[in-house]
Amino acid sequence: MLLPALVDLADSNDDWRVFVGSGFMVGMVCVLIAVATRGERPKFTPRLGFLLVTTVWLFASLIGSLPIYFSSVNVTYAGAYFEAMSGLTTTGSTVISGLDALPPGILLWRSLLQWLGGIGIIGMVLLILPSLQAGGLALFHMESSDKSDKVLPRVNQLTGGLIAAYVTLTMLCAAAYTSLGMSFFDAINHAMTTLSTGGYSTHDASMGFFEDNRILVASTIFMILGSLPFVIYIKAFLPRRFQLWRDPQILVFLVTCLVLSFAIAVSRRVINETPFGEALITSAFNLVSVITTTGYASDDYTLWSNAAIGIFFLATFLGGCAGSTAGGIKANRLVILYLVVRASFRRLVRPHSVIRLKYGNDDISAQTIQTVTIFFFLYFGTLLMGTVLLTMIGLDLITSFSGSLTAISNVGPGFGQIIGPAGNFASLPDAALWILSAVMLLGRLELVTVLILLFPSVWMD
Repeated sequence: MLLPALVDLADSNDDWRVFVGSGFMVGMVCVLIAVATRGERPKFTPRLGFLLVTTVWLFASLIGSLPIYFSSVNVTYAGAYFEAMSGLTTTGSTVISGLDALPPGILLWRSLLQWLGGIGIIGMVLLILPSLQAGGLALFHMESSDKSDKVLPRVNQLTGGLIAAYVTLTMLCAAAYTSLGMSFFDAINHAMTTLSTGGYSTHDASMGFFEDNRILVASTIFMILGSLPFVIYIKAFLPRRFQLWRDPQILVFLVTCLVLSFAIAVSRRVINETPFGEALITSAFNLVSVITTTGYASDDYTLWSNAAIGIFFLATFLGGCAGSTAGGIKANRLVILYLVVRASFRRLVRPHSVIRLKYGNDDISAQTIQTVTIFFFLYFGTLLMGTVLLTMIGLDLITSFSGSLTAISNVGPGFGQIIGPAGNFASLPDAALWILSAVMLLGRLELVTVLILLFPSVWMD
C-alpha cells in the first residue's frame, strides 16, 4: 500500500493518507497474528490446505477493499469489496466510472491487486494444491502432468523461476507499451493487468483510448503469453526440456485463438465492409482478450454483428491454459473431455475394444476423468445458480446470465447494455455485487477448493 501512497503524495492527492493508514492497520494486525501463532506449526492436511487457500483470497479481498472504500472514490463497501475481489481474481469487472479522472494511487492499487492475483493463482495451481493429495477432488493434479510440475528439483527453485518469468514478462510488456507511445504510468499499469490477464485499465475506454493498432498487437501477444503455462518459461532455460507442443492444450489454445479471430474478421469484412487488416487486428485483440479472460476492449464488439456476438459468447467459456493466469474452463479440460467423448463413441461401435486415453505422452487416469466431470457439473451448476439468484433480485435475464458467466470465467465484461464492453457494474445493486463476488471467487479457485468446505463430512475426523 505504500507504493500507491507515494504516487498520490507526489501528485499532491490526499488519498495517500488512506493508503498509509490502511497499511499501518493491516500491518499491526499481521504482527499480532504472527506473535500469537508462534511455536510449532499445525500438521498440513488437505482440509487445512483447502481452507487456507479460500480464506487467503477472502481476506486478501477484504484488505484490498479498504483503500478503495476509504478513498475519494464514491462506492459502497459492497462495491469496494467487489472491485478488490475482481482485481485479485483477475476478473476485471469494475464498479468505478470516470477512471481518467481518478487519483493515480487508486489506479495503481487496482493494477497491483490484479498483478498479485495473477502470480498468486499460478503459485496456488502449481505449488500448493497439487501437494494436497486429496484423492478424486484434487482437480489441480490434472492441470499439468506431475513431470511438468517438477521441472526443478526444489520447490523454492520452482517458485523463484515462476516469479522471475512473471516479473520479466511484465517488464518486457511495459517496455513495449512505452516504446509504442504510452506514458510510463499507463505502461506500468497496463503491463501488470495484461500479464495477469486481468484487464483493469487507467481509462474508461480501455485500450480504445490509445487509438493505436500497434498497441493492440503488442497487447494481444502479451495476453497470449500470460495465458500459456508458466512452467514452459522455466523449461526454456533447461537443456533438452523445452518442448512447446508436448502439452496438447497449448496447440489447441493457439489454434482456437487464430481460427476464431479469423472468423470474426471475415464476418466483419463481409457484413460491415471493414478493411480486412483493420478487422483482423481489432478482432484478434478483442477475441484474445475474452478467451484469455483479460477483459480489455477497443470497441463495443456487441455492435459488430450477430455472428461476432455468437463467437464472443463461445469464447467466454473457453479460457486459457492450465498453469497460467487465465480463468475459464481451460484448454486442458476441453482436450480431455473431447478424448473421453471420442472414446465413448468408439466403444458404442466396438463394445469389446480396449481404448487407452492419452493426454500428450501421458495416460489419462480414471481419477482425472472424474475430476473433469466434477468440474463441468459444478461449473454449469454454479453458472445457473448465479443466474437464478441475480434474476431473483430484479436483474434481467441477459444481464443475470452474462454477469454470472463472466464472473465464474473471470472474464470481465458481460453482454447487454448494462454490463457489456461499453458499460460496467456500477448500476447493479449491492446484493448483486455480493453474489458476483462469491461467483468470482468460486471461478478463480476452480470451484471444488471452496465448495468442499461446505460439506459437513469434510470436518469430521
